[in-house]
Amino acid sequence: MRLLSKSSLIILFWMLPSLLAAEGSLRLATTTSVENSRFLDFLLPAFQKETGIPVDVIAVGTGAALALGRKGDVDALLVHDPDGEIRFMQEGYGVSRTTFMYNDFLLVGPERDPAGVRSASTIIEGFTRIARARVPFLSRGDSSGTHLKEKEIWNKAGVLPQGSWYKEGGQGMEALLRMASEMKAYTLTDSATWAFLQEKISLKALYRNQNESILKNFYSLILVNPERFPPVAFSKARAFLEWINSREGRQKIQSYTIRGEQVFFLQRQP
Repeated sequence: MRLLSKSSLIILFWMLPSLLAAEGSLRLATTTSVENSRFLDFLLPAFQKETGIPVDVIAVGTGAALALGRKGDVDALLVHDPDGEIRFMQEGYGVSRTTFMYNDFLLVGPERDPAGVRSASTIIEGFTRIARARVPFLSRGDSSGTHLKEKEIWNKAGVLPQGSWYKEGGQGMEALLRMASEMKAYTLTDSATWAFLQEKISLKALYRNQNESILKNFYSLILVNPERFPPVAFSKARAFLEWINSREGRQKIQSYTIRGEQVFFLQRQP
């Protein structure tokens, strides 16, 4: 048996991540909303059947997903923080960013609605009423896309949320909704996770306006830069992007429903 030289072993060590990426799965870091809504359970088997590429999903908040991309620990990101995504691209960590679908955010809370959110005319007014009433509000508190949207709304309302009424859960969307239900607290949620969970908890949808621009929730697919991180499985990530943009992929996105309700909508490509 011929033994490898020390130099050959060193070369093999450095090539190993690339070899594993070539033979393994597509590593996709994504938001908890697309995972909690069971959307990926519906979407990814169709992609694998078409391409033969399995997908390993890492479901975290968008902030954590972008951090994984900055370390080259994943091949692609499915995220929903436009400002953070743009910074990621400007810093050279990604080579392609495609915004391909959207849904919306809504404000949920206890049925008796002590802050009177139901009669608010805008989401900013709804948040302002919660702050004035000092009733429990539970935040994601995890730099996720939902948390960043919540912070944007507080900022536009001119409110710095603090005090005993404002809590941070540090959990994914499904877990946070369950916590808010137990606490009888208000919270901001994406509509897909809400559609999946609403019949299993005591909260009610108190403010939703799908035409209010600040509540639009856009999802993008970003491919991690292979020049910056040679081990990434760029060909697999590109195949996923091409499939997402294909007729079959787009039809699959549109056909996903929860109890008959469509929860993701196609974003028109420029």
